[in-house]
Amino acid sequence: MPKKQSKITQNELDTVYFLKLVVYMILGSLWLKFTDGSSVQMPLPLGFMAGLILASHDKIQLDRKIGFAVLLVAMLVGFWMPFGIFIVF
Repeated sequence: MPKKQSKITQNELDTVYFLKLVVYMILGSLWLKFTDGSSVQMPLPLGFMAGLILASHDKIQLDRKIGFAVLLVAMLVGFWMPFGIFIVF
């Protein structure tokens, strides 16, 4: 009796895939910035690190690579934009 080979396919809806990309974009742009109130800042890419953990658990390898790329672009944009969490010391 021959063994049946079963293929496991994971089909994601387009909306789920788009939602993942939006979450990666938002997470990647979040920075925690420590400042002394003047021009000295020490930024920490908190959202990027959380996004890496989230993207590393993605089952499909291609989706993971695209997630990493979106996180990287969002991190660079978030670094230069004036939004994030500022802590004044």
